[in-house]
Amino acid sequence: MNIDELRNDIAKEQKKGLPFIIASVIIWTLILIVTCLELPLQTKNLFVFCCSCPLMPLAMLISKIIKVDLFSKKNPLGNLGFLFTLNQFLYILIVMWVFNAVPEKMVMVYGMVFGAHLLPYSWLYRSIAYRVVAIFLPIMALIVGHIFTATVLAGAFALTEVVFSIILFFEVKSMNTVE
Repeated sequence: MNIDELRNDIAKEQKKGLPFIIASVIIWTLILIVTCLELPLQTKNLFVFCCSCPLMPLAMLISKIIKVDLFSKKNPLGNLGFLFTLNQFLYILIVMWVFNAVPEKMVMVYGMVFGAHLLPYSWLYRSIAYRVVAIFLPIMALIVGHIFTATVLAGAFALTEVVFSIILFFEVKSMNTVE
């Protein structure tokens, strides 16, 4: 298989990462709930970090429901997708710094990192939706995060992820009907 065939194959096999994007709807909804709590800011921010912990179990559960093998070894590009995910762990160090240095902007920076980490998947999955969302989310986080509260920002992220999930669903569906 050539590289384009491998990319098409992984996009179909992984349903363009839909289990993770659907899981992120839940994660951002949890973050929204946390930002609404009457707690000290440092405690809220710590809970925001904790909200991302169920990402993998949620993605695994969703993958079972929508019939995606998250850990398939059939396509060598699966390792590349995993490497793209690990990249976010390096950027989370910036968020950890903001946690102490500018705690009122932590959710904003967290959102920027989350959005930006999606960009390589636009290439891997041949997805315009990933490209648009990966550019839109950090810019939206910067603007909304400076003007509004973390609660408004988390709500905007949750809503964007819902729309993104729906668009990805249709991208996946159109891939399957092209055959």
